[in-house]
Amino acid sequence: MPKKKVRIDPDLCVGDAICVEIAPDVFYMGDDGLAHVKEGMEFTGDREDVQQAAEECPGGAIIIEEVEE
Repeated sequence: MPKKKVRIDPDLCVGDAICVEIAPDVFYMGDDGLAHVKEGMEFTGDREDVQQAAEECPGGAIIIEEVEE
């Protein structure tokens, strides 16, 4: 399975923290009031919690990308 990486576009993040509620092991709220991805968050397969966070993000700021090995 290909590895995937999740990132947040800070220009689109509105800071409502829904991603932190859905996947607290992946996302955290920074001192800047925006969501951030915890370091080293590459994963294989599909993570339903990350996908749900991306779908529910009001700003569409969560981006899931495949990582080339």
